[in-house]
Amino acid sequence: MSLEGRSIGVAFTGSFCTYQKSIPQLKGLAAAGVKLQTIFSEAAQKIDSRFGAPEEFLRQAEEITGCAPFLSIKDAERIGPAALFDVLVIMPCTGNTLAKLANGITDSPVLMAAKAHLRNELPLVLCMASNDALGMNMKNIGLLLNAKNVYFVPFSQDDPVKKPNSLVAHFELLQDTIEKALEGKQLQPVLR
Repeated sequence: MSLEGRSIGVAFTGSFCTYQKSIPQLKGLAAAGVKLQTIFSEAAQKIDSRFGAPEEFLRQAEEITGCAPFLSIKDAERIGPAALFDVLVIMPCTGNTLAKLANGITDSPVLMAAKAHLRNELPLVLCMASNDALGMNMKNIGLLLNAKNVYFVPFSQDDPVKKPNSLVAHFELLQDTIEKALEGKQLQPVLR
């Protein structure tokens, strides 16, 4: 299945260490002919980290997509009524975002984007990066694995010795996951 001509939202949260994997995937979607719109959480917009300044990530996103990112709950709220996307991707999806999504909390542009998009019964793809996924967040992963229209980019432990509760998606499987999600299927195996 080709993704050319599809409209995809890509929402960024605060797992800054995985932006080095996220930005190339955003470029790959653009190269595939996808119409892209980014959404940034408050943390992704404002926190300077050892991995870079938020202004740089916002600039890169606008350069790749050709449009300004959505930066507020108000911006994201229109996603549902306007049916803006065929698919919404949260990449990276932090443990905090997973927990809030699983429990119906809508307090950021990214979570509002997810809520607004899911009301249209369209695929939401989660590209997880969480240090507590096999700890406190495991129950939320279980809830979301069983949620209608929610799909995970396959994931595995990234450092089982130093970070035994950490799971990170295989970002390189994003486009394959999106294609399957558009068919209403989860790319398997989800645990790698």
